[in-house]
Amino acid sequence: MQRRFSTAVLAAASLLLAAGCSAGGAQPQGGASSAPAKNRGTAASPGAAPSSAVPPAKGSVEVTGTLATGLKSPWGVAVLPGGDLLVASRDTGKIVRIAAHGGKITELGSVPGVEPGGEGGLLGIAVSAAFGADHQVYAYFTTASDNRVARMNYDERRPQGDQLGAPDTVFKGIPKGRIHNGGRIAFGPDKMLYVGTGETGDTGLAQDKRSLGGKILRMTPDGEPAHGNPEADSVVYDYGHRNVQGLAWDDDKRLWASEFGQDTWDELNVIEPGRNYGWPKVEGRAKGRAAGAGFMDPVEVWRTADASPSGIAWAKGSLWMASLRGERLWRIPLNGTRPVAAPQAFLKGTYGRLRTVVAAGDGTLWLVTSNTDGRGTPHKGDDRILRLRVS
Repeated sequence: MQRRFSTAVLAAASLLLAAGCSAGGAQPQGGASSAPAKNRGTAASPGAAPSSAVPPAKGSVEVTGTLATGLKSPWGVAVLPGGDLLVASRDTGKIVRIAAHGGKITELGSVPGVEPGGEGGLLGIAVSAAFGADHQVYAYFTTASDNRVARMNYDERRPQGDQLGAPDTVFKGIPKGRIHNGGRIAFGPDKMLYVGTGETGDTGLAQDKRSLGGKILRMTPDGEPAHGNPEADSVVYDYGHRNVQGLAWDDDKRLWASEFGQDTWDELNVIEPGRNYGWPKVEGRAKGRAAGAGFMDPVEVWRTADASPSGIAWAKGSLWMASLRGERLWRIPLNGTRPVAAPQAFLKGTYGRLRTVVAAGDGTLWLVTSNTDGRGTPHKGDDRILRLRVS
């Protein structure tokens, strides 16, 4: 297992982005694309208890405004104390701050060592669980040799474009590829850092516990194996994933993850430490001989044309899932780990590919489009961040 090392390089660059404001509404479009619910895992989970408040079967989404426009390949988003957003650009390697009120954009700087290409580049970002004291911003990015996690000191007193300190690489050696680089990072309720990785197209890595590919990793803020991991000397938290791109916790501190399928089923999984989520032996729910092999089944699945999921967020008793190929926002209402009703689709085709969704509190979400990443069809104003009111 790779361990931490430090670098001391800082590259600054300029980024000009335009912010805009518009308003609109949205009604649900399309129906659920999930397969019938069966084979929901192979063992009872203490996390499966129903929630205290059960959401309604049907929800709603209202687009209340546009926070920012003209963003280049936005990928990771982190919410600062106070509500402003940090947004990472996959292809430019730059991080900007966007004011939650008014949309003013301030360039923080570039992350040195980023090598964009294919699905790689500057991907997930997160702010430290102790940000008020240490001012650390974490980034997951692709280099010439691997994917890695580094942290940088954010000093807003410095000139615009030069507000990020030299990166300290806390974890390296995650496999890289043209595809399936994972990339979502987030601090959990336990103040540990969780990292979603992909198997880079080499499917065997997902079942290889010695590999960091096709996993969810759990580590301390310094990049060491976190106490309570399945193996004391390993950051591997679970395995058997194809390409994890969404991480979120519900009100009961259960971890959820979204995952790209290959040809048939995309997945939403509730994550338990040490469990095997099946890829490449299983895509979607296990059937036949695989049903008795100990794999954890997803809670929901979608046809790949309807989803190709990326970021997820928790709000109003439901998980909200941004979809790339599916070009829609999915709502999954839950009672514990059990869906209350079939998933509900919103904004189908309205804003193109959807990359990241972030909870902002009070039933509000930030939704980030992804039409300038080389796979979408950009329109005037792309890419943008939308403000949503949901229920």
